[in-house]
Amino acid sequence: MRVITGSAKGARLRSLSGNDVRPTAERVKEAVFSIIQFDIEGRRVLDLFSGSGQMGIEALSRGALSATFIDSSAECEKVITANLKTAHLSQNAEVIKRDYKLFLDTTAKVFDIAFIDPPYYAGFYETALLLTAKRMSDYGVIICEHPSDVSVPAKVGDFAVSKDYRYGKIIVTVYKREERC
Repeated sequence: MRVITGSAKGARLRSLSGNDVRPTAERVKEAVFSIIQFDIEGRRVLDLFSGSGQMGIEALSRGALSATFIDSSAECEKVITANLKTAHLSQNAEVIKRDYKLFLDTTAKVFDIAFIDPPYYAGFYETALLLTAKRMSDYGVIICEHPSDVSVPAKVGDFAVSKDYRYGKIIVTVYKREERC
């Protein structure tokens, strides 16, 4: 894994090994950032179920104002922190080791872009999307990665599916406020 472009272009990022972590494929990451390329600069980013932190780090490299990384794993917390140091992007980042529900239920933060990539078959999608929608700005964008055999809701709170993008067995679903779809 590497940072594609921006201030940290080319920085190599670490990931945990094993079946518990599934980093977003390079081509999917490139496609996601092509979709939101004009919406990143100066934005507040949430990287939920962040794993290695590569999505939030890519956003910071491209000019995001800040990124909050949430993962319940202590190992992921260490990897994200190390990756932020490698990319020289720690100053605008916050890494929080916490359950996603607890974080979203208790934070006062509001985000402009959210990346949601939970463990595929753990049943977190609907709850994570609904709670995230409550923490989004008026012009917020939620990007949810999921396998093609897992369906996600068409509407969560004030957000609705704007578009789906298919990359082999992976689907990236983009949510925006209903009036912006």
